Parts: sequence; structure tokens; C-alpha cells
Amino acid sequence: MQTRKPIVAGQFYPGQHDSCIDKINECLDERTLSEPLPETIVAGIVPHAGWTFSGSLAALVFSAIKQQHEKVHTFIIFGAAHGYFGALPAVCNRGFWETPLGDVAIDGELADEVLSSGLAVSDLNAHLSEHSIEVQLPFLQYLFAGAKILPIIVPPWEKAAALGTSVGEIIDRDTHKKIVCIGSTDLTHYGPRYGFTPMGTSQKALEWAEKVNDKKFIDLAIKLQPDELLASATKNNNACGPGAAAAAVAAAKKLGSEQGLLLAHTSSNEIMRRKMGTSSTDSVGYAAIVF
Repeated sequence: MQTRKPIVAGQFYPGQHDSCIDKINECLDERTLSEPLPETIVAGIVPHAGWTFSGSLAALVFSAIKQQHEKVHTFIIFGAAHGYFGALPAVCNRGFWETPLGDVAIDGELADEVLSSGLAVSDLNAHLSEHSIEVQLPFLQYLFAGAKILPIIVPPWEKAAALGTSVGEIIDRDTHKKIVCIGSTDLTHYGPRYGFTPMGTSQKALEWAEKVNDKKFIDLAIKLQPDELLASATKNNNACGPGAAAAAVAAAKKLGSEQGLLLAHTSSNEIMRRKMGTSSTDSVGYAAIVF
């Protein structure tokens, strides 16, 4: 059975078992949950940059889920489509994913249900060079031992919300397992490096990217408006995985969530200033949200 090998271990996060565990604990300790959490968490949005920049926000979401649900059977992880240009979302429906902490099994039974909707296709190869799902897995392995995954790459596709709604219906029917949806996306990629400088290249422009442009995405996510979120991301260039986020938001809405909760929001430029004492003309936004 196929095992998907890690492609950014040793780059985005530590490539060795013990150093990976140490970094996970560092990420978990970096931020604390200060807001009252929903009684039940059905979905979340996490960033997928290198852990030095966004690991603490991803850890915050998984920590919140752990606080409310000791046991999660399967995480459906909607990933960004950085290099996949297929017409339909791509499901990795069989085998294992390897990380420095060992192998994670695919929930093949759940995959078959999702594929039966006709809103996604089985395509293991689409996942071989995509990092947005991989960087979440060690957190899941550490906090939810034995949990399975269902990786789905979701392009910025007009039916992303329909896929999320369909997944929500499948989860709602399965009363024997706790299944949580995760949408993996970073926010505004601003600066010359990304070819996006509508407000210029000053620090004030980077503040606009974080406080204005990112906020448009965050507000629509929190208000559970997946179609509007997808359209806004296309117009405002404020998410690299808008399809993944829209699917997660739509699933949350179908599962009864009435509002999202923003746990944290920052940017690579803010983290560089705080951790490294330097700044850049480029910046990427990150948000941690639960539903």
C-alpha cells in the first residue's frame, strides 16, 4: 500500500523524531487559549508556513480541539492547491502518510463516501508535492495518537463550498466517530516577492495587508460565508488556500456551527520583528480559527 513520503521535513519543520517533538512542545507553549471555546469544535482553519512562523497558530487550533475532544477518530484536512491544477478536488484515498513521528493511516472508508458525491476525484499523485497538509500531521500524531486522516486538495473552485457541505452531511450521518475538518491556508502574501504591492512597499503597506486585507477574509470565515470568502479571496488576493478554507467553513456551517472564533492572527513580518529583530518588505498573514 502506498506511503506518501514527507517533502518538507527538515525544512518547514524538524526532520528528526526527537527534535520534532521538541518543536511541537515549543509551539504549544508559545501561545495560550484565552477565549471561551465552543462546547463542540467541528472544524478549524490553520496556516501552513514553516513552524517558526506559523506553527504556534496551528498548534493553538489543535490544542483547542484537544481541550474539547480527547478523542478524534479522523481529521479531514482540506489543503491548498499550490501546484495542483485539476478540475476537481483531489482525494488521497488509500495508504499512509509518513512523518518523523511515524505513519498516519488514511480513512479509506470515509474517502469512499466523499468520492461517491462526485465532487472530488481520487488522485494520490496530486499530493506528492503539496506541503499544506503535511505540516499539520505531526501535531495530530502528537495530540491525537491513532487518529486517521483524509487529505483533500481543494483548488479555488466554485463548488468548494458544495464539497464542504457534502462532507458535513457525511459527518453528520456518522454518529459513531468524531470527525473534524481542517482548512489549511495562509492569508495575504504581500510584497515584491509575491508580485502584490497595491499599497506600495512600506511598513504601513504591510500593516494594511494584515489589518485590512487579512481581516476581510477572517470576517467572512467567522461569519460562515464560504462562497463570499472564496469570491473575496479571488478579488483581494488574501488567501492562498481559499478553496480549502471555504470547504472547511461550509462543513462547519452544515454541522451546526453558528460562528467562528478567531484564536490568533499575525504575520511573518510581525514574527520576524518579535523573534529576530528584523523586518522585510514582504509578509504573509496567518490566522487560527475554530468553529
